[in-house]
Amino acid sequence: MNYLNIELEGINENGEKASYMLVDFKGENIILYFYPEDDTPVCTKEAQDFRDSLNELKKYAEIIGVSKNIIEEHIEFQKNHKLNFKIFSDNQNKLKNAFKEHLTSSTDIHRSTFILDGDGEIIKSWEKVDVDEHIKEIVEFFKSKEFNS
Repeated sequence: MNYLNIELEGINENGEKASYMLVDFKGENIILYFYPEDDTPVCTKEAQDFRDSLNELKKYAEIIGVSKNIIEEHIEFQKNHKLNFKIFSDNQNKLKNAFKEHLTSSTDIHRSTFILDGDGEIIKSWEKVDVDEHIKEIVEFFKSKEFNS
């Protein structure tokens, strides 16, 4: 399955509904993070960390959150926590299932992040993310020789 062409409903950074495909972001690096559910304590902390680090992360990539929640729940989640990035609704697990084949240490995407380059290739991934250190790990990756080579 070509994950670049899977169409999903989502909301933009202003909470407006739109349809998206990852191919729409061709030419841009993407931080694609999967999380279980809106408005749970750990998922909220993770989203707030991305929100609070947006200026630093935007130097390197577009941020896109993905969960199974429906659009209306995403709109409330984004509004309640002043989230400033795109969120996709993957309530049929199309994108999740497409990315599962790229996992190395697990068989399910619970809380995982993938960095995609401008061609949509996965250049880095984290499985079973520790939200307390995750933003730091992402920034370190973008500053590393691994990314800059």
